[in-house]
Amino acid sequence: MSVDIEPSELSFQRPFTFEVSQTLSLRNPNATPVAFKVKTTAPKQYCVRPNAGRIEPGQSFDVTVLLQAMKQEPPADAKCRDKFLVQSAPITGDKEFASIASVFDTTEKSSITERKIRVNWLAAADNTAAAPSIAVTPSKQTNGADNVDTPEASRTYASPSAGVETPSAAPPPYTDTPKSQPEEIKEQAQAAAATAAASVQATAQSTVETVKEATRTDSVVRQRVAKGAEEAKKATGQLAQAVPQQVHGVSVPIVAMLCFLSFLVAYFFF
Repeated sequence: MSVDIEPSELSFQRPFTFEVSQTLSLRNPNATPVAFKVKTTAPKQYCVRPNAGRIEPGQSFDVTVLLQAMKQEPPADAKCRDKFLVQSAPITGDKEFASIASVFDTTEKSSITERKIRVNWLAAADNTAAAPSIAVTPSKQTNGADNVDTPEASRTYASPSAGVETPSAAPPPYTDTPKSQPEEIKEQAQAAAATAAASVQATAQSTVETVKEATRTDSVVRQRVAKGAEEAKKATGQLAQAVPQQVHGVSVPIVAMLCFLSFLVAYFFF
């Protein structure tokens, strides 16, 4: 499930001794939400804000790509071989409240769409030949077709940190771009919320089990008390029948039985 990207290439204009920015506009033409993630072959040279996020159906999302200021201006004939990779994955109903990282981890690779974006270095304009005091932001280019590797694109380019052409070598792998502080705080909050929810659920389950156990214990105690009271009542009736009406004193066996009965009542009730 791909997204529309404008522009199809990132062009940064000299001078590079100052921070230069460019904007990528991502649009979701699909009927379901889409999660996106931006990677680059030179993570130390660029800063992407944000480098991941969610796009609702029919909505657009602007991503700012910053080329960090270099200590020294690269030679005028230096070529850039940096690239960006925009990955997108559908957000299904079961992943509605999942984090962006979780969406990509649980989505099959065949369902993840990738779009490559090439980086170009442009010569300084006449009005920016002198060192500017603010970052230069080139205007957006028009949308083009998907970027594909052509014979021209397969040539060897020097990375911004090197500043000179290098022998032919395989391009470096794509790496997640650095996260901005608000994104890290958001992901930490989501992780903390998930942990808290799991803890609350475990505590609630434990409380329910404790209440059930207490209810069962109380029921057993009540049954034993009722049984003891019934036995005491029967014993009292038997004693009343056994004692002659004309006897004014109480015999030793009767006293012993009364003491035993008192012990039983105290045991079951107290």
